[in-house]
This record gives sequence, structure tokens and C-alpha cells, in this order.
Amino acid sequence: MEENKQIEQKLRLENQFKGGVGWFYWIAGLSIINTVIMLFGGKWSFIVGLGVTQVIDAVALNIGPAAKPVAVFLDLLVAGVFVLFGVLAGKRYTWAIVVGMALYGLDGLLFIMVKDFLGLAFHGYALFCIWSGLRALTKLSPLPAGVPPPPPTVVPTAPHPTG
Repeated sequence: MEENKQIEQKLRLENQFKGGVGWFYWIAGLSIINTVIMLFGGKWSFIVGLGVTQVIDAVALNIGPAAKPVAVFLDLLVAGVFVLFGVLAGKRYTWAIVVGMALYGLDGLLFIMVKDFLGLAFHGYALFCIWSGLRALTKLSPLPAGVPPPPPTVVPTAPHPTG
């Protein structure tokens, strides 16, 4: 009975972890969709996307059509960083989750500059979800996925004298 509760708790924590770090993929993907929408003249965007990609896109639109390829390249680079955080976080590298959260938090500050408080609030919600995944990871295991436990320590012994 106790074993079933432990298995249930582990599964719940695994789901919470995966749901939390999955936000890095959503952030990256929706940021790219926002880029496509804006660069092709759309007037709306997803609030979960990155503010920095929206700034890059706005600058490119003000410069003119020649800047669009540069904006797309920069947006893909930034989104790629968040995909990388998602991959590393999925492999249970705690530092990747923390650094990704810090960068996304800094990105959220851009929404203050343009007084987009809904975007800022949603950044806060996404950060809370990612943090929940981090908290679940710390309860699961201190080892990254795929890393076996260290081998047992073998203490050499002196040979026994014969005789």
C-alpha cells in the first residue's frame, strides 16, 4: 500500500516537472509564430511569447523590408536558446531551468516599458509554472536523468600475511 502511494507521488511529481519545463518549448514556439504574424502584417500576437522577439520585429518593421530576414534570424536564435533550455531542463539540469527562468523574467521587464501588464502578468504565470516544475524536480532526485548512481567505494585492504 505504501509503495503504491510512493509510485503515485513520483508520477505526480514527474508530470509536474514535465509540465513546468515544457513551458520553454511553448515560449519558443509561440514567439516564432508571433514573429511570422507580425512580419506579415498581423495586428495581434500570443501573450506567452518573448518580448525581445517582439522588439526585434518592431525594429525590423520600422527599418523596412530589408531588415526582415535579419529579424527572423535573430528571433530564431533567441527562440533556439529557449528550446535548448527545454532540452537541458528535460534532462534534469537544474541550472538550465534557473537560467531560463532568469532570462524569461528579464524578458518580462520589457512589458513594463510598453505598459503591457497583461503580457507581464502572463510572464509571471509562466514563471510560476516553470518554478513548479523545478520544485518537483528537487523532490524527485538530485541526479540528472540517465546518470547512474556512483559505484560503491572499494577500500583497498592490506594483504594478509601468510604463515
